[in-house]
Amino acid sequence: MLRFIATIKLKEATASQLFRRLNSYSKHHPLYQALKEFGKIPKSDFILRFIDDVDLRQAIEKQLNKGESANKFSKAISFGNHQDFLYGEKIEQELAEGCRRLIKNAIICWNYLYLSQIIAREEDLERRQELLAAVKNGSVVSWRHVNLHGEYDFSDEKMQDSIGLHLPPALALNAS
Repeated sequence: MLRFIATIKLKEATASQLFRRLNSYSKHHPLYQALKEFGKIPKSDFILRFIDDVDLRQAIEKQLNKGESANKFSKAISFGNHQDFLYGEKIEQELAEGCRRLIKNAIICWNYLYLSQIIAREEDLERRQELLAAVKNGSVVSWRHVNLHGEYDFSDEKMQDSIGLHLPPALALNAS
């Protein structure tokens, strides 16, 4: 094992070359078995830390929940036809995926602008810090406030801001 690692460290061969050669041998090769057993050490260490450390478990669960929320968000955006693309051509599929990505980004952008405005309006510093911590530890991937099944009118007379969102000063300077 030391020669194997030294070969990689000294760059006499790439790791991929060595592993490719090792994979061509039998699974019962002693070096293969040794590396396989050695790989169990970090996994066992992680499992023991996961069992003992409540904070680690909660942090992992929180990140898994964020990923699951993002997947549900994608599914909610493309609610028709069981989220299947009905287009045979690659260009049509790319267009449909681009539209879905645009809708997701627009909702996330609106959430950021709305939350930024709420935080900017808050005069109580303690409450503002609480809001900032909530945004930092939470997720802006939220869509329950958006009617995804509605009809939208983008005519000039309907494009009025009923919420009163304003661009943050940093963005307002670049917009002009």
